[in-house]
Amino acid sequence: MLYEIHMLKNYPPTNLNRDDTGAPKTCLFGGVVRGRVSSQCLKRSWRTSVTFQNDIGDNAVGIRTRNLPVVVCDKLRELGADEEKVNALCERIPELLGLNKEPKKMITKEIVFCSQADIDAIVSAMQKLLAECKKAKDISELKADSKKGKELRASLRDIRPVTLDIALFGRMVTSDAFRDVEASMQVAHAISTNKVSVESDYFTAMDDMLSGSSMDELGAAMIGDVDFNASCYYVYASIDTDALAENLKYADNADEIVRKAIPALLRAMAFTDPSGKQNSFAGHVLPSVVMVECKEKKIPTSMVNAFVEPVGKGGDLVKRSAEKLADEVDMTARNFGLEVRERLWFCVDKYDVKPETATKVCATFPELVEAVAASL
Repeated sequence: MLYEIHMLKNYPPTNLNRDDTGAPKTCLFGGVVRGRVSSQCLKRSWRTSVTFQNDIGDNAVGIRTRNLPVVVCDKLRELGADEEKVNALCERIPELLGLNKEPKKMITKEIVFCSQADIDAIVSAMQKLLAECKKAKDISELKADSKKGKELRASLRDIRPVTLDIALFGRMVTSDAFRDVEASMQVAHAISTNKVSVESDYFTAMDDMLSGSSMDELGAAMIGDVDFNASCYYVYASIDTDALAENLKYADNADEIVRKAIPALLRAMAFTDPSGKQNSFAGHVLPSVVMVECKEKKIPTSMVNAFVEPVGKGGDLVKRSAEKLADEVDMTARNFGLEVRERLWFCVDKYDVKPETATKVCATFPELVEAVAASL
């Protein structure tokens, strides 16, 4: 089955996802500039959210890091390994795992998305290596292409279960000690339904010690500026549940994880926002519209073209965005006849907007999540 999630979230002044200059990301769509939040930013905000981890559990979430050697060596110390040997091993791990050709580097050249099962397997292999090496010097002289290095990587090629976030978002690692995973979820860059205007906030910081009649210095202690925009974003993602189940087939409770995955994602997408500049702007919002489509024929279809012509000035931006989305849904259904097993629609009760082709209109967001869970 293919599940597609469509969502509208309207943000006040924010800087959720910055470019290399510190300004909110943008793109051209329909010939005009739009606000943009990258798919990488969205996926990270969802997988690291408290909502997602509470729904799924810590053991279903992996870790992306270049500090894998440090993680492994800390675990070896906890298990009582010889400190001198561990110190010598830490700088050899990246090369021995095929993650860094340069010797004596404490971090890996590439970022590695790994599960707890991966870490446990590496720790076990390193314990065996430490036992075989009598002195720390023996470890320091190990090479990636040595017999022990090759044996180490070969021992890690056994199939291990992956966490849900790896199964959803995929993993590509150049080292053959890890299994590549094809993503079962596709996430679009969120773009604004409206034409965006990037503004700049000029701010000053006052020195609390300089005030009153005794003040002998004038002006602010600091001045600066930060860019922001206000946008209503269209968010789109699709999940292939068959590919997800295939990625999770080595997990002990794969079926249960798959059943939990989409409801957990829905809640994370609804209740989580990117963290960029949130201490400055506190742009925490809930979605105004959520639609979930369930298809047996896997033809993913974004409704982004509802906003080729941006929602203009005047009237309620959110309501008009919801109307455009509903119209696009109905137009797509009329013109293409794509088979949809279920089309579940939720819109906040402030607006009476819904597509004619919805199979179920949900009065609340929890009702929508329950309907999705039932469909699984």
